[in-house]
Amino acid sequence: MSRNPLSYRGNAAAACDLRQITHAVETLRRHHSNQTDKAMIHNLEELYYDQLRDLHSAETQLIAALPEMISHSTDEDLRKAFTHHLEETKGQLARIIRICADHGIEPQGEECDAMKGLIKEARKHLAETEAGVVRDAVLIASANRVEHYEIAAYGVAKAFAKALGHDEAADLLAETLDEESAADTTITKIATGGLFSSGINEAAIR
Repeated sequence: MSRNPLSYRGNAAAACDLRQITHAVETLRRHHSNQTDKAMIHNLEELYYDQLRDLHSAETQLIAALPEMISHSTDEDLRKAFTHHLEETKGQLARIIRICADHGIEPQGEECDAMKGLIKEARKHLAETEAGVVRDAVLIASANRVEHYEIAAYGVAKAFAKALGHDEAADLLAETLDEESAADTTITKIATGGLFSSGINEAAIR
């Protein structure tokens, strides 16, 4: 029986296509497996490094946002507190860079979604208010949220550093943790010392 050459070539082409598809799928699977493996955190040391990079991103974002918060502040004490904390935050970022250098890792590589969200929310509420005591209250509420997040984040990083025997890094992180707690206290005192109880109520009456 004679074989149809066209049928033979068609079957060969189909088999070739199938092999190419199979190879492409296998290559894609291996690439995905490698990418997934790179993204995995395997131990506490890697998790600690991830936290440091996240803090580097958080502080970098905050340094960019604080001048905007200062410009929107009408209360003099609040403006001074934000201005002081901007300089403090620059020092805190320098500490993170120093710690990463001591560990031999790059501080970049993560984006802090939490800080990004907090800043986005603050800008949203700023756009919804006019300059004055109510907007100052928005700034205080936003700053308190930021400080509480940073207190938690630095507390975790410090605990990881201590557990891993990185005592010098733990001490540096503790310095920042103390500064964040003090900043939160200062901002809260501005609010409870008169801004919330008098200024906002007067604005509401008007």
